[in-house]
Amino acid sequence: MRWAWWIICAALAVGVPGAARGQTMAMGDRTVYSYVSFDEFEYRVGPEERPVELDALAWIGGDLNRLWVKARGERSTRGGAGEVEGQLLYGRVVSSFWDLQAGVRFDMRLGGGTEGRTRGLLVLGLQGLAPPWFEVESMLFVSHEGDVSVRVQASYDLLLTQRLILEPELEFDLAAQDAPEFRVASGLSTVEVGARVRYEIVRELAPYVGVSWERYAGGSDGPERETSLVAGLRWWY
Repeated sequence: MRWAWWIICAALAVGVPGAARGQTMAMGDRTVYSYVSFDEFEYRVGPEERPVELDALAWIGGDLNRLWVKARGERSTRGGAGEVEGQLLYGRVVSSFWDLQAGVRFDMRLGGGTEGRTRGLLVLGLQGLAPPWFEVESMLFVSHEGDVSVRVQASYDLLLTQRLILEPELEFDLAAQDAPEFRVASGLSTVEVGARVRYEIVRELAPYVGVSWERYAGGSDGPERETSLVAGLRWWY
């Protein structure tokens, strides 16, 4: 179980076979596209654990129907504790800028006294672009134990130059029940506010630096707050 984090990283790095933006495969009378993106792959300075964090996705499908794979998580470089989240979703385009998505999510805790803790969840949500070009993801989760939670993410690309881009980001989770083994508290469970500046060497590859502030309400000793400096790499293909 402790290798799950690295397995997910490697699997997404290999990507969907033949994946490349704009690349197509003929399958009968249908055209199938594919895409892989690592929005965040970063090292955080500030928290005692000094974690490495991942936020990635891949999809394959046509103009209306797509299969999505999403992965996110963190792994401490000092002790091995961390968490992994994976999602497998069916997506249907419902408007020019929005996908309706439904599927399953799997969570796993690594180390820190919660080694091997897992749970499954059903997922329903919307992902797309809101005026004026905010990237928004809003998801409803229901666990196998009936726990209900909502996650909302929003980000925006602000062009400083043609290659230098500032990306402010907001994410928060609301939960109806406590799930302390997964650092979830009822109410406003987590909040993250951050900003990253990336430099696009080419459109598909951009190193970045930034800052992130997080608040967890589900810690064993009450609410926890962390401010981190981050450095990482973003790429897609």
